[in-house]
Amino acid sequence: MSVNPVTLAPRTHVTTVIVGAGQAGMSASYYLCQADIDHVVLERHQRFHAWKEDRWDSFCLVTPNWQCKLPDFPYRGEDPTGFMVKDEIIDYVEAFCDSFDAPLREGVTVTRIEKIDGIFEVDTDQGLWSADHVIIASGGYDRPVTPSFASKLDPTITQIHSKSYRRPSDIPEGICLVVGTGQSGVQLMEDLHIAGREVQLAVGPAPRSPRWYRGKDATDWLHQMGYYDITIAQQPDPQATEAKTNHYMSGRDGGHEIDLRRFALDGLQLYGSVSDMDGTTIRFLQDLGQNLDDADKSYVGIRTMIDDYIEREGIDAPPEPPFEKVWHPDTEITQIDAAAEGITSVLWCIGFRPNYDWLQVDCLDRRGRPVHTRGVCDEDGVYFLGLGWLNTWGSGRFLRVAEDAAYVAKMIAHRHDSVSKRMKSAV
Repeated sequence: MSVNPVTLAPRTHVTTVIVGAGQAGMSASYYLCQADIDHVVLERHQRFHAWKEDRWDSFCLVTPNWQCKLPDFPYRGEDPTGFMVKDEIIDYVEAFCDSFDAPLREGVTVTRIEKIDGIFEVDTDQGLWSADHVIIASGGYDRPVTPSFASKLDPTITQIHSKSYRRPSDIPEGICLVVGTGQSGVQLMEDLHIAGREVQLAVGPAPRSPRWYRGKDATDWLHQMGYYDITIAQQPDPQATEAKTNHYMSGRDGGHEIDLRRFALDGLQLYGSVSDMDGTTIRFLQDLGQNLDDADKSYVGIRTMIDDYIEREGIDAPPEPPFEKVWHPDTEITQIDAAAEGITSVLWCIGFRPNYDWLQVDCLDRRGRPVHTRGVCDEDGVYFLGLGWLNTWGSGRFLRVAEDAAYVAKMIAHRHDSVSKRMKSAV
């Protein structure tokens, strides 16, 4: 990759500092390059670090390859309806970055951003920058979430977070209790299951989605129906929508849906949500049946949306048999002795939190979440990119990150031009 040289002075001023060199930060850089706006991208690791280092070996996309639409760089491979695996994803994002000259500085950690006299000071472990604008594209996966009671679990039982999991051999021999049923939880459970490892699953309240339905991938139907065009502002309860867990399904081996009831029918031990730990005792809420029902409600709801659309538009699509629940929990286990059960490890798959401790600018709410409209904050000159539901469902994904980056770059260009004109008028 060709990188524009950036001279590091005691205080180097640029129009815009971008924090983070993932797909969001590099998309913003692409559009700022096109607009000829000077900027720098600061990345504490290397570009696309999360794709290279924070995903497990068998990771693959959950959405089809055709949804990969980085700026002027859509997926051009031979399998648009397939699901790229980890190495293919890395090749794709690297090729995008190589398609333009980004002013990228890798291995630079931002330690403070503060607005002083209308200018942003950006302190790093390699010197001080200043800027008229800052784009925060560092993502929301800084801090792996584990509950406070995890510290009470017997230390002979290994605990690992999904962020650190790479392959089944990372897990000690014996039974692994996977906690959480978002996309990571169900896929890592399946990864262990396919490898012939003993696994049990604590089922949380995550929703699930059909994969292939009535002749198409469900995501194709949703795209055709305009679902991905709905903005967060158009949602009945934007805050609730933003907080929702992603629907679980898989792109592995050509893509398939995941019905936990079928796994249970085949012998997988399911529990409800983990509520406490003490020594070798693990306690669960009595919510397994409810969580399975709620996941199925979401699954059936998506099918119904598609059915209604097909009927309304008069589309000729093959019928599907009605959904049936193939397994029900007769009883719900609320407490186990992990040692007696043979559980030697717990794999936490219950999410992440962002870390904005270094962001000393008034742009976060009481929960520590960015306050913005389509990535543009009320605090003049602050922007966010790459967050889920920044504007639409696809904002935190390859599908719509380019649109969001183009919008933010346009806002910066407009403000930059306005300031330049005022300065010229003053002279």
